[in-house]
Amino acid sequence: MSAVRRAPWEEPPAPLVRLLERYDERFIDLPEGHARLRLELGEQEAVDCLLETGAPPRLLPPRGGADAVISASPAAWRALAHDLRDGMRVFRSGGLRVRRNLHIGVGFLAATSVDEPGRLRFRRARTSIGEISFCEAGSGEAVVCLHGLGGTKASFLPTLAALAGPYRVIALDLPGFGDSAKPLRAPYDAPWLAAMVAEFLDALGIDRAHLVGNSMGGRVAIELALAKPERVRSLGLLCPSLAWLRRRQAAPLVRVLRPELGILQLTPRPLAEFFVRRLIPGAAADGWAAAGVDEFLRAYCTARGRAAFYACARNIYLEPAHGERGFWRRLGELEPPALFVWGRRDQLVPASFRRHVQRVLPRAEHLILPGGHVPQVENPQRTHAALDALFRKAARKHRRNAAARRKVRAA
Repeated sequence: MSAVRRAPWEEPPAPLVRLLERYDERFIDLPEGHARLRLELGEQEAVDCLLETGAPPRLLPPRGGADAVISASPAAWRALAHDLRDGMRVFRSGGLRVRRNLHIGVGFLAATSVDEPGRLRFRRARTSIGEISFCEAGSGEAVVCLHGLGGTKASFLPTLAALAGPYRVIALDLPGFGDSAKPLRAPYDAPWLAAMVAEFLDALGIDRAHLVGNSMGGRVAIELALAKPERVRSLGLLCPSLAWLRRRQAAPLVRVLRPELGILQLTPRPLAEFFVRRLIPGAAADGWAAAGVDEFLRAYCTARGRAAFYACARNIYLEPAHGERGFWRRLGELEPPALFVWGRRDQLVPASFRRHVQRVLPRAEHLILPGGHVPQVENPQRTHAALDALFRKAARKHRRNAAARRKVRAA
């Protein structure tokens, strides 16, 4: 007579036991002090894991909603139990899925990974407007990653996995997004966001960093490099948001609309999710696009998150292109080494913008890749190889300049 199989919360499989034995709460950030995580262990088998600050994780029967869901095959769970890096490879190939709240889901993976120097960790930094949420991995020169409009630090998980080791890679939620503070009266324009990134660097004790920015994050990186070039080693600009060159027909209407109206807007999550998934290709599948939609909706379905989103979108649309303080005039003043990465199929920032950048900033480098608007996700190998080359070139230039300054002082 065969033995009755016990439920996974009563007798968890060996890979899950190994993960829970390694759980270290120093590497996960629980903004509410607790979270319920659903672990799908295979077909029709799941268990909930209750995470609480100051307590070991507890396994419970799956019941009600969960803050985050991790789904994987038995082979993927074994890979995770062996090494998080193996698990991240499975993640990128689609064998491991993290949905709903990636901050909690990936934070759990970080907290249960093999103990090693520079391992992935989730933290918060205090600033004048509140706490900034971020994750980091590796050691060495700092590489700070800035996400696009509606995104979060999760869009740079492939970059952390690829470049952490020789670099200390840090991905933050910009103010107004993800798990960071969302002040209602903030301007949410590029100068303000750049000033907040500088304050974030101060909070972490970082004097100079390589900046990598995608879309709106690229515009913020450019602004910080223009305002404080001494803080920036180099710029990796991935499909950066740039001021519109064509006449914006809706500009008069957009000027009178107030982003604060987002506070009053009723946005049931099912309705918002329906429209967003209809607009974004691939969002209905269990891939990076779907995970990105989850992260967007997590902030957008809050009043403060909507107000921040609308304010940023309004500022991007209305930014002046020309004139004394116009974007394209100022871009020519950029000092740090810059690499622009374009997506051949990018519908938001077309690769044709390259010729306008070349006209005002001829010393910048350019790389055109197949794919769309998020090259670190769509073409990770070529994107990260190009970024690594940029960082190394900037480091060599810095060493040559430092040696030249020493010679001048000695003379």
